[in-house]
Amino acid sequence: MEDAIEKFSIFGGVGWGKIDTTKPTFELIESFILQDYHYIRNDISELTSGLPLYHTILTAIALSDGKIHAVYKRANVTQDVGDKAVEDLIERGIIYKINSPKKFTSWAQSEKIDPRLAFHTPFLRFWFAFISPLFQGIKNGDFKEVKERWENRKQEFFSDTFTLLAQALVDAKPYFDREVEFTLYKEENDTILVGSAKYTNTKIKKSELTRLKELATKANIEATHFCIVAKKGFSSELKALKGKEVQLLSLKNFKQLLEN
Repeated sequence: MEDAIEKFSIFGGVGWGKIDTTKPTFELIESFILQDYHYIRNDISELTSGLPLYHTILTAIALSDGKIHAVYKRANVTQDVGDKAVEDLIERGIIYKINSPKKFTSWAQSEKIDPRLAFHTPFLRFWFAFISPLFQGIKNGDFKEVKERWENRKQEFFSDTFTLLAQALVDAKPYFDREVEFTLYKEENDTILVGSAKYTNTKIKKSELTRLKELATKANIEATHFCIVAKKGFSSELKALKGKEVQLLSLKNFKQLLEN
């Protein structure tokens, strides 16, 4: 399942038929993407009209946490220019906007919290993070720079995909205000769930549950349920707290996504 998530981080949404996931990841990147760079670039240019501004903004989203003003700063564009480009990219179905679910007492307060931008498909995020900005070498058959960037950033990249899949698994959304963030947030009837997704190679300890409770208090969220999704599972101490109000999910639970 871990390997499947990693492959999905790259090829999710392409519809290219069967991919031999037993092969090393970068070998698949090279054979399916880098070798066919010119053909794929033409297809993507149809989506973006080949506009350099759009490619710059999309790369800024792919290499960041998606906070809209940080994206504009990385892309070196003004808010007016960025807003118009983002609006068009949303209409084209390439990206979408995530607003904070925090409830505000005034419009002015809500304006202080940046929305987040995200890609509809993992493949496009991968393309604009690792392929589009390094096109000079790729078109000349030199993949060294791509491989170096991939090795340096792949764990962060996989972690982001793990988070999105965790949100789908729990049917939750991210929560963020100016001080507090939750990977998982869900309001349903009289219940409020907050939680986190941890793509680490160590078991998650009880301290993570304590941290979630403290953050909920800080954000004035009356959380009734807590959920932690972890790649490598949980400590015995944390497992002992599992119950109706504390949900602990690991990689084996992701099979539910394949059944849906």
